[in-house]
Amino acid sequence: MTLVPQTRARLQALNPPRTDWALILATGAILVIGTLLVWSSTSANHALTHGHDTAYLRKHLANIVIGLALAAAVVVTDHRWVRILAPLVYAGSVVGLLLVLVMGSTINGSQSWLIVGGMSLQPAEFAKLAVVVGMALLAAERVEGSRRRQVGTVEVVLMLAIAGLPALLILLQPDLGTMLVLSATVFGVLAVSGAPRRWLAGMAAAGVLGAAVVVSFGILKAYQVNRFMAFTNPDLDPRGAGYNTTQARIAIGNGGVFGQGLFAGSQTKSGFVPEQHTDFVFTVAGEELGLVGAGVLIALFALLLWRALLIATRAEDLFGRLAAAGIACWFGFQTFQNIGMCLGIMPVTGVPLPLVSYGGSSMFASLIGVGLLLNIQRRSAISPSSRLPAARVLAR
Repeated sequence: MTLVPQTRARLQALNPPRTDWALILATGAILVIGTLLVWSSTSANHALTHGHDTAYLRKHLANIVIGLALAAAVVVTDHRWVRILAPLVYAGSVVGLLLVLVMGSTINGSQSWLIVGGMSLQPAEFAKLAVVVGMALLAAERVEGSRRRQVGTVEVVLMLAIAGLPALLILLQPDLGTMLVLSATVFGVLAVSGAPRRWLAGMAAAGVLGAAVVVSFGILKAYQVNRFMAFTNPDLDPRGAGYNTTQARIAIGNGGVFGQGLFAGSQTKSGFVPEQHTDFVFTVAGEELGLVGAGVLIALFALLLWRALLIATRAEDLFGRLAAAGIACWFGFQTFQNIGMCLGIMPVTGVPLPLVSYGGSSMFASLIGVGLLLNIQRRSAISPSSRLPAARVLAR
């Protein structure tokens, strides 16, 4: 039986929500390791730092502080306000993506950046979170209060429409890496929502067909095609498209079991791996911390994903369940994509490693996602072990 708001409030007062310390500790440990990796990858790169060894370290720490403040704001925000603000977050991300196409700056072949007051913003990073909360809110508003327990065909179409607009704008940049992450996230949210299997099968088929169309009609730019060709065979162009993959493999291979030591990686100090503080930051872990250190980083991501999925299963409403599951899919696939391209098992698509890579937009969006997970966890249903004693107290 559903509790009335007054009774629910009394139960929550008698049984205050517990903080998910495992999620917080995993996030904190990843941030610490990421900070060391960014510092190591930039301290010896004088062309990047202009002689200031700690320049990027200070910027990275500033991004973390801002991101933690945003995460804390999300954690303490009342659940009702989270749902009220969700449409504004979605609308803001769409406006940002439109501004990118109109007045954005092109970096590494993709028009994905907005320069605002000397700060570079990448709206596509925030679009991942916006799509998750937008789809979750729509499904919750249409399903909660009805007799249904899962979404139907109409809800699936509307949820795909919500995801489709940002996806189209991201594809026009073009930002293929973010598009892949977004597609995996949307598929995960629909799967958790209970969407009919025919829709999931149709999405998978549409993805294959869409990839064939993109390749056949030359929608991808030449450098993106070259990246995929280099993924299948890095030796085709070892000094061009295959250079990143080749150097990344060499750096990770140099690390062995225990690594060459922090700030002592030969490939890292020599600057052989391009974009090592952003897209290829995992190669620093592989070279300087070795198999053991890189394994610890992967284990921390596994712990974070486990807690996110646990929060999703324990969420008291559909919005919380879908939002938490969507964040888990986002973090999970993007982590796999980033580490996979460093290992040569995934094509180079230029996605950052969440909570690790240097970059304000990625850090802000990722920490806001963690904050939303904690918000959902703190307002989840009272645990069975504490519900009975509280009910007894209320009955006295």
